[in-house]
Amino acid sequence: MATVAHSSIDFDRLLFTATQRWGAGIVPKFNGWRNLVSGMQAAPDSERIKRANDFFNRQIQFGDDLTIWGQPDYWATPMETLGKGAGDCEDFAIAKYFTLKAMGTAPEKLRLIYVRAKTGASDASPTQAHMVLAYYPLPDAEPLVLDNLVGEIRPASRRPDLVPVFSFNSEGVFTGTLGRDGTPTAGVARLSRWEDLLKRAYAEGFE
Repeated sequence: MATVAHSSIDFDRLLFTATQRWGAGIVPKFNGWRNLVSGMQAAPDSERIKRANDFFNRQIQFGDDLTIWGQPDYWATPMETLGKGAGDCEDFAIAKYFTLKAMGTAPEKLRLIYVRAKTGASDASPTQAHMVLAYYPLPDAEPLVLDNLVGEIRPASRRPDLVPVFSFNSEGVFTGTLGRDGTPTAGVARLSRWEDLLKRAYAEGFE
């Protein structure tokens, strides 16, 4: 059964703020994103997560923050990511998070997870900082992982290359990554980049 939309998106406001900053070049990508969100309002979450994951993995080129933004670590809003047409792992995960919320997926089912990703097949392989989006069908269910490195959405148990560190969403920061850890241990202010990102996304027109 589809989830009732939890927020109404003001597409006109989003488009206005996006074109003010990025010009008419963002319009095709924005329209593709708007059609995706509008078309998924009555869809089940299983279809939403697949479509959101595929959309950004195909539309956005991977790049590092220093190349894209001239900064060592910048968390972009979904409109900034569409405007640049590029992003790093945080930007992919953030864009998918806001998109699924706009489609109507319950926010408590979504968490961004900071992980250490193994760069090789062995347990002794070095790791690098990475971020993915997790979807929890039920509080006690194993999460599904939406990732820009691996296009297929897989249960967390099938991603042994990822070592979770902590998770967060618009409700706050969680020390664990299990869905049953339903109460944040800290507010969004604990993660300053996330707090700043939320403020900028809301200013663009997200809710």
